[in-house]
Amino acid sequence: MSPDGARPVFIIGTERSGSNLLRLILNAHSRITVPHPPHFMRFLAPLAAGYGDLSVERNRRRLVDDALGLLARHIHPWPHPVDRDRVVASAGPTVFGVVAAIYEQHRAAEGKARWGCKSTFMVDHVDEALAEFPAARFVWLVRNPQDVASSAKTAVFGHCHPYRMARLWRTQQERAIAAHTRWGPGVVHLLRYEDLVERPEKELRALCAFLGEEFEPAMLAHHTSPAARRTARLSESWRLAGRPISTGRVGAHLTGLSPTERLLVDKVTAPLKKRLGYPVDERARLVPVPSPPAVALRSALLRSRVELRSARQDENHRLRLARDGYVRWLRVKSLVRRAVPAPRKSVSPA
Repeated sequence: MSPDGARPVFIIGTERSGSNLLRLILNAHSRITVPHPPHFMRFLAPLAAGYGDLSVERNRRRLVDDALGLLARHIHPWPHPVDRDRVVASAGPTVFGVVAAIYEQHRAAEGKARWGCKSTFMVDHVDEALAEFPAARFVWLVRNPQDVASSAKTAVFGHCHPYRMARLWRTQQERAIAAHTRWGPGVVHLLRYEDLVERPEKELRALCAFLGEEFEPAMLAHHTSPAARRTARLSESWRLAGRPISTGRVGAHLTGLSPTERLLVDKVTAPLKKRLGYPVDERARLVPVPSPPAVALRSALLRSRVELRSARQDENHRLRLARDGYVRWLRVKSLVRRAVPAPRKSVSPA
């Protein structure tokens, strides 16, 4: 691993906050590569107990096989093959150690100095990443939760129901705040989506300074890259990836959410929303919380519309369904493995 390879960059926060935009901007830098994430830690970390002691090669190989199976079904395929045996040999004895070894192979194949990960779910694994890479840096990307909910309502990623998305935003921002408080702004850099699109060069210069890199004008032309054009083709939810940085989606909730949905999002997120510099409608406290059956029904209706549109328009629709089925299969396998424990290290007699 190169010295800079031990300084990975993580984008954390909540999906639908502009993380694909930021990923492509960073990927346009000559020294940083940020492939689209298969969300390894999101799907595999909860299954860790099923692999047993990962310092045992056989157990680690099982995990690597499952991780590469996930990568093979990734909704945004990576451009380079990953050598299974090299991952097994080089990975640390943790789930994140395996993930890092896979990303390190991608970095080497791209010929860049540093790798990055856009899986915003890494907000749950900041301590694990820093245990492996003390020089890692985290970009906490935050966006108005009403706009997040508006985007998620019509996207195949995230909760379609604004109430559920607001709850997820609140939980993940609480975890990001905890990481920022614990590790400080030298490790966790707060970046508001609205500031990024309104003052892109200023914010990107500050971001590069935080990362210890030189600002490069190519970052402002990320949309002209082959990576951006490919992303925009794959899914309707990513169509803006092939366009220049724009303020056009700021305030999208004004047309994307109903007045009641906007107030409901504020009701759920108000304290954190204020803390992060977003206005809150005080009428939100008067809005009743919907019943679980009502939320479930509305979620199902919204999801069915999204899936129908995705089936018609998205190139990666089948891959996403295959990925979701594979994740369910991994959970079943994990239950079986926990019932029949994986091998542990043998202990030599004294």
